[in-house]
Amino acid sequence: MARASLTRDEVLDTAANLVRQHGPEALTMRKLAAELGTAVTSIYWHVGNRESLLDALVRRTVADLGEIRPVGRTPAERIVSVARILRRRLRDHPHLIAMVHERGLTERMFLPARQALVREVHAAGLRGARAAEAVRVVQFQVVGFVLVERNRERAPVQHPVAEATGSDDDPALTRAFARPVNEERLFVTSVRALTRSLLENK
Repeated sequence: MARASLTRDEVLDTAANLVRQHGPEALTMRKLAAELGTAVTSIYWHVGNRESLLDALVRRTVADLGEIRPVGRTPAERIVSVARILRRRLRDHPHLIAMVHERGLTERMFLPARQALVREVHAAGLRGARAAEAVRVVQFQVVGFVLVERNRERAPVQHPVAEATGSDDDPALTRAFARPVNEERLFVTSVRALTRSLLENK
């Protein structure tokens, strides 16, 4: 017997959790019903068919990403903070983000970050095409960095090759290359340098 207390939000919460753990392909109405301890017909009653469920999850993901609130004393600091927030959100919801992209809503998903970045590049004195270019450069940097991170996570463990660095006269460099990459530090360093270049050449 279907649970009388089942709600639409509970269905979406459970569906999102399945997608988060196993990917969109693992989300079937039968598996979702089993997770909820209800009948498949009850799922249809609350969210419609699987396509309607996926659309609802996408709309919810876009809404949950919500407004981005930059922090920092200067436009440059606030731009870096927006980039860090966007990277974290993309990394926290990889499967849901993929669903958003597949349904052609990536631009809508990025809208809060774009609006925050526009405010900051305006505050820094950029206007028109230069402002648009700066916003896009930062967004592309974030997305590109996240893609590289994901590829590194999926790849087999890589073993550093000291002799490939060409640094016999710089042993500290060789040791640094042999250590694991601090991705957060590398990201912040790259975005700061990029932001500084964009704002200095206004």
